[in-house]
Amino acid sequence: MNLEKDMPKTINELQDEVIEEFAAFTDWNDRYSLLVDFGNSLPKLEEKYKTENYLIEGCQSRIWLNAVMEDGMISFRAESDAVIVKGIVSLLIKILSGHTPQEILDADLYFIDRAGLREHLSPTRSNGLLAMVKQMRMYALAFKSVKH
Repeated sequence: MNLEKDMPKTINELQDEVIEEFAAFTDWNDRYSLLVDFGNSLPKLEEKYKTENYLIEGCQSRIWLNAVMEDGMISFRAESDAVIVKGIVSLLIKILSGHTPQEILDADLYFIDRAGLREHLSPTRSNGLLAMVKQMRMYALAFKSVKH
């Protein structure tokens, strides 16, 4: 039995995987296609979460984000009406879901720069990305403060 395979990956291991996936492409059109593919793989968000309560403030596009905590781990679900934004939020979900509130709060999300995303996002998308990260951390903070 391979114990390493059964161990959940750390946030940094998941970030490194994303960086590797983007590094495989030198052309930014290919990287955008990869981002769109990530977004298309995002499961649909239930309609009950597509309300003002779940809408992320500070994004030009509409992004709904929901989080649940099970067995001490947070799982995020989201959807957006913009394909690139949907791709970005899917990467954040891939990296942050399945971790404890403290791990999420402590995470240094370096993949955004190292995968070259920040430099290729418009200022409004960069602001949206920051708003998504902030909202995910707010969920982590809220779950951390609630004693289970």
